[in-house]
Amino acid sequence: MSDAGGIAADQLRAFIERIERLEEEKKVIGDDIKEIYAEAKGNGFDAKILRKVISLRKKQPHEREEEEAVLDLYMQALGMNGPD
Repeated sequence: MSDAGGIAADQLRAFIERIERLEEEKKVIGDDIKEIYAEAKGNGFDAKILRKVISLRKKQPHEREEEEAVLDLYMQALGMNGPD
């Protein structure tokens, strides 16, 4: 390894190159996901709702219930749940 000012340059370069490769893969995957949302939209699905469903599926049931309860509380406080 070459050493420039106390830095292991070869190791540093390897880390940087690995990160760059992963960033490129992330971009490709992101583009693929966008294409799927566009395809779903073309078939009549609402992409915004699909994103919400995916977000909810990542959470545990108790987390979703707690979030919904707090949301309901806030909406009630703002008078957004209809007449009392």
